[in-house]
Order: sequence, then C-alpha cells, then structure tokens
Amino acid sequence: MSCSAGRSPGTACAKHHAREMASLRITNYALRIELTIPKPTLRGLMLTRVTVTPAPGQPDLRGAAVLAEIATLGIAGVRAVETADLYFLEGAPSESDLQRLSESLLADPVVQRCRWEPVTEAAGLGQQAPGTWTVEVALLPGVTDAVAAHLLQGARMLGVDTLTWAATGQRYVLHGDLGEADVQRIARTLLCNEVIQQFSLGAIVPTRTHIERTGPWVEVIPLRSAPAEELARISRERLLSLDGAEMAAIQRYFADAGRDPTDVELETLAQTWSEHCVHKTFRAVVDYEEYQGNSLVRSERIDGLLKTFIRAASDQIAAPWVLSAFVDNAGIIEFGSGHELSFKVETHNHPSALEPFGGANTGVGGVVRDIIGVSARPIANTDVLCFGPTDLPFAQLPPGVLHPRRVYSGVVSGVEDYGNKMGIPTVNGAILFHPGYTANPLVYCGCLGLAPRGRHRNQARPGDRAIVLGGRTGRDGLHGATFSSAELTHETGTVAGGAVQIGNPITEKLVLEAVLEARDRGLYTAITDCGAGGLSSAIGEMGKDVGVTVQLEDVPLKYQGLRPWEIWLSEAQERMVVAVAPEHVEAVLDLCRRWDVEATVIGAFRSDGRLVVRYGEETVADLEMDFLHKGLPRRHLRAVWRRVVREQPPLPTVDAGSLLLRLLAQPDIASKEAVIRRYDHEVQGATVVKPLVGRANDGPGDAAVLAPLAAIWENQACSSGFGRSSSVVAMETVGDERLKPLLQGDAGDERLKPLLQGDTGDERLKPLLQGDTGGERLKPLLQGDAGDERLKPLLQGDTGGERLKPLLQGNAGDELQTS
Repeated sequence: MSCSAGRSPGTACAKHHAREMASLRITNYALRIELTIPKPTLRGLMLTRVTVTPAPGQPDLRGAAVLAEIATLGIAGVRAVETADLYFLEGAPSESDLQRLSESLLADPVVQRCRWEPVTEAAGLGQQAPGTWTVEVALLPGVTDAVAAHLLQGARMLGVDTLTWAATGQRYVLHGDLGEADVQRIARTLLCNEVIQQFSLGAIVPTRTHIERTGPWVEVIPLRSAPAEELARISRERLLSLDGAEMAAIQRYFADAGRDPTDVELETLAQTWSEHCVHKTFRAVVDYEEYQGNSLVRSERIDGLLKTFIRAASDQIAAPWVLSAFVDNAGIIEFGSGHELSFKVETHNHPSALEPFGGANTGVGGVVRDIIGVSARPIANTDVLCFGPTDLPFAQLPPGVLHPRRVYSGVVSGVEDYGNKMGIPTVNGAILFHPGYTANPLVYCGCLGLAPRGRHRNQARPGDRAIVLGGRTGRDGLHGATFSSAELTHETGTVAGGAVQIGNPITEKLVLEAVLEARDRGLYTAITDCGAGGLSSAIGEMGKDVGVTVQLEDVPLKYQGLRPWEIWLSEAQERMVVAVAPEHVEAVLDLCRRWDVEATVIGAFRSDGRLVVRYGEETVADLEMDFLHKGLPRRHLRAVWRRVVREQPPLPTVDAGSLLLRLLAQPDIASKEAVIRRYDHEVQGATVVKPLVGRANDGPGDAAVLAPLAAIWENQACSSGFGRSSSVVAMETVGDERLKPLLQGDAGDERLKPLLQGDTGDERLKPLLQGDTGGERLKPLLQGDAGDERLKPLLQGDTGGERLKPLLQGNAGDELQTS
C-alpha cells in the first residue's frame, strides 16, 4: 500500500506508508479490530513482485477499454493507457521456480511477458515522468482473493512448495496531460472500487490480514433494562435491522431468562429474523382498504401476502408432479419416470449495487449452492438484469452510486465468471435499462438442477454430526442478511461494505462433485448451504426440530483473530453443511480429501430443541429453537389503494419509419449477442435450442430447450417474461408474454397449468384446458414449432381458440415491454 511522497494516495492508504506499522480502528459493529499493515519482508520471507504485460506488438485491449471510459468522464488529454497484472509472492522461490511459475501459470508466453523483482522499499513514484502517472490497485485485507488462492494451489502442483502467501493486483499507466485531481478521479471512478479495493499513486504493497485481539472476546449487550430509544440505537449501530417490536420481544425473552444476551445470541436472532430470511413483509397481516374517489368500496384483512396469494395458488392446484415447494432451498418437480428437476431464482441487488462483479458472482454462486442443497446437479443458469441508462451523465449520478455502465459491465462479468468456470450453461435471460434502476440495479439469478428421484434427504437426527465443507471462514460477508433487508443510502458502501463477498467457482465445483458422490452413497441425512447468515443460518435451520451444539473453535478460518460472532455469522462463500451419522463421518471426510475439499466436524445435533454455541470451553450462545424460529412478532401493515380511471390516450400521428428506427435504437431492443456470446451455453452438451437461433444463429430465441438425459428424450423449456410498464398493466399481461415462448417450445401442457390457472391471464386460457378436448388441441402446438399448419386445429375450434388468438399472434401484451 505504497504512497507517493508528498502526494495524496488512495483512500485506503491515505495516512500510512507501507514501511510503517499502522492500525485501522473499525467501529461499524461496536467493536475494535486492528489490521496490521506488514512490511515488505514478512516473517523473514521475501515478498516478490511479478509483473505481467502484453508482449511487444500485442494490443493492450484492457488499456484501450479504460481509455474509452476515461473519455466519458469528460477528462481530456489522456493519450494512452497501459495495463499490467501484478502478483505478489511471499516465500523463498528460486529463479528457476519463478521461471516455471511465469511460463506455466502466470502468463501466456506467446502474447505476454513477465518480469519479477523483490519488493524493496519501493518508492511511490506517482508521476514517474512528465505526462505519466501510475495507479496500482489491490484488494483490501480480508477480501477473498480467489486468483491468489489458485495460484498457490497451482504452484504446489508444479512442485513449487516454497510459497507461503500470495496476492494479486493491477497496474495502470496513464499517459497525457493530467493533474493529480484528474488521476484521483479516474482511479476512484473507473479503476478501483473502494468497497473491496485500495489504490495507490505509484507502487502498491498489498496488506495481509492480521487481526489483533482487543477488548472482550464475547460481548454481553445490556438489553434487559434498556428503554425503547436505546434498543433502537443498538439495532441501528450493530446493523441488526430489527424494529422496536422485535427488539422488545428479544428484551422480554432475556428478561425471563434472567440475563442479558451475548453478541452471538443477538446477531443470531437478527439474522434469523431478517427480512431476507423470513420475508416479514410478505408474512405480515395487512389491513387493506380500497377507495373509489372518497368512498370506501372494499375492506379486508389479508392473512399474509405469501400465504394468501403466492402459496395459495400452488396449494389449491396441488399438482401431483410438484414434489417440494416453499420448504427447501429450491422447488422440485417430477421429470420423467425416475428424475426430478429443481429450480431456484433469487435477487442479489444490494451487493451488486456496491460491488457489481462480486454481487452478481456470488448471486450465481448462491443459487447454484441452493441447487446443491437439494442434492441436485446444476444443469443450467438463467438471469434477468436491469440497470440504469448507460449514457447517464455523471453529473446526474446520485451520491455514493456507481455509474450504470460500470454496474452493467461488472454484473455481466460476474455472471460469466461463475457459470463458465463451474461448467454450467447460461441458457436464458434478459437485460433491460430504466432510470429507476440507477441507484439499485435488479439482478435476478436462477439455476436449474437435475437429480435422481428420491435421493434428497433433509432431516437431521439426534446424534448426527455437523460437518462443514468447502471454503474457509473469514470476515467477508458479515451482516449480509441484515444488510439485504435494509434500505440503500449514499453511506451504504462505507457502513456495510463488509457484506460484499467475492466468489470462488472452482472451489464450489469441487464441493459439488463431493456432495453428489456422498448423495449417491447415502452418506448424509440432511444438507444445506451457508448463504445469508453463514453457519448461523445453515445449522440453525437444520437443527430447528432437534437442537444442535456447535464448537466454533473447530471452524476452519482464513486467518486468525475472528471473534466468535464473526465466525458464526460470516457469509464466506462456497460452504455447505451436512448432517452425517457417526458411522459415516470417516467416509465423508475421506471422500472430501479425494476431491480436495476441506471438511471438518464442528458439532452434533441434539434432542432437546436448544441451540448451544461454544468457543472452546465458553458457551457463547444458548437459545431455545422455538423462540429463534417462532418468536418473531408478526407485523401489522395498512394498505390503501385509490382506484384511478385510466383512459386510453389518443394515438398521435407518427412517421412509422422514424418510429421504427427509434425503437430499434433502444437498448432494451438492441441485440444482446455481445453478452450472450460471453456465456457458455453449450457446456454439458444438453442445450437443444440455443439462446441465439436462426439461419446465422444471431437472432434471440423465444426459449432455451434442454435435453439433459442422453438416454431418454425428456426436454425442459426455459423462458422468462418481464413487465416494465405500470404494475396494473403488467399483472394483466405479463403472464401472456411468458406463455408465448413456452408455447413455441416443447413444454407439456400439464406443466403450464399452474401459470394458466393463476392470476396472470387465466381467464383467457381456462376454457382451453378445462375440457377433454382442450389439451388435445394444444398438443400439436406444444410438440412442434408453432407453424401455421399446426395452429389451424387450435384456432378453428370452439374450445377457446378465439381467446388464444391474441396471444399466439403476438398481441397479448402490446401495452407491455418485454424482453
């Protein structure tokens, strides 16, 4: 973290030079954590810097892209940008070791060149020569550096076992007539995301995380006698996102217990009761009133939106082929005679707003883990991405918000990185732009899984051991569940930056293979992933019916110094928890060793319904599972809707030709081929109908079709619909838009029934499916390619053909913009 002499460095190194010992006091969580910035020589081991640049004559494509981005800032005078990758290696590698690493691991010798030298007291030569500035970027301490982790693993495979630590960074050399203020602006706006990175004008030395233990290891929170305003302050300052009624319920529980809660207990309750985990708003009692003018025309009490509207449709239909819904990591339906399909979609909006690559990356990783959590193999990914206008002037950008163009680039790269590296095809999706997504993008990530029927087990038994497998635990991802439940503000990046993580898809790929082998051998009784809330959420949910004891001292850590609540709540990625009978523990540990997956026994399930968490000999949490999972006060909300009479606006006289050109210029309509081609949609070899179709394979397909079973011709169609107009118009028409692609694919009519019988256009289609002849008339359409000849039997009959005409002719959603 070198700084230029006499110059202002990047934010993360504003007051300290890399040669000095310094400490950073972090008070976000009412704790003090000391981060020690090491000298270039660590524990007597040399720190070597490796620089990788394009070979002479090779284009610097990354530099050209940065140069183009600088022009959008309105900064003139930059003639060229040179880029390089930096690798920092701690240890005692020989010259031959460095040569082997450079040629085999760090660079492509055909198009790149390497050089290395010891990191000495490297000067921060911000402006190395007139007209030249150097900006170097590295990750902040504690942020996962997946590339460095695989660098160390690759070095061992090459026989270089002298490395003890590694880090990565980037270098940018700017040529032109620039002042320091311009360079600082370029660095903060384009080159460095200060939520997870640090930068320096000149040479940088990445900092190795070292956390000094200060203050009480476990904090007791004085809650029992606290007044309401003090309860609100505790919730706010500790980022608990709990309201007054919820804090009061916790206060009463511990008053009855005759003690105050530990920080571990309070954080556990906040995570379990977060909006992200239990959907408090969807479960709330809603007193609904509807007015026509000033007259009350309807009044009712709604017993939860989730129960009354969302879940009720599935419960009412009770389709026999739905094997699991609303109770596990993903929904599960039948597929063929001996298999099942699982599907999970969730948003990752808040993290993507702060760190677009990491937010989207871990969003994909999270839904993939959800599919692994129902014992299935992921066979396809999907996504719907919504951003602000990419041409938005920087002057109109709200404070603390990344530019939509940067968010767009980072999110697309994050989706690409995780799916491609895991070998999961990204077969379907949509990209839309609207000013409403400027401050908070919409990042939907979805995953489809396939498994043999009946192999998923999800009931832990008393005496089973709790085993965590996969990645190690660090400070990354703290308060992710409560952060996702809070409102984004201009201060969110500073206050909740620790909630953002960076994924490691290679680790998750190994975890997947280990889990599937354990599934096929019947080695576990329950499984779930460490998502929001980390071990607290995963083990707390697995043990809610029986209880569990956890030993935090046994949890594998990325670095020492984590407090018990941080170990328990950390959302470090790529971790799964399995419940294993004692007689199978050694088999699971041996299996994981063969897959190079770290696995550790960290607890055992009980029979008394209590959650007991220990750190060494100390009990740091002791809660009743009933209170943890059933003690949340139910919210009461009031909703008022005043009917608005909407008149059809007059259709203006327009020039159809110019209107068509304007429409084609809209980014929503423009081709997404540049993004689609970055996603591997062919891996696994099951994609029958691709995202791009047509004679030249450059037109968007209506749906992707997969044939995941080579021996059995069973297909799965995947499509998405999106409504961006008013909510009223969207509710009336989005169902039709979703049906069009599926009706043109090969999705059987039985699997369309939940959509057709719901509230998204069902009146148009019910007559067709409720008679004995309706289904027969759909078969030609559903089994073919929707050619004109195949439509005739459907449209000439009396069983709803007229009702389907608008849908099949593409007019069912003319008021709705879809993609």
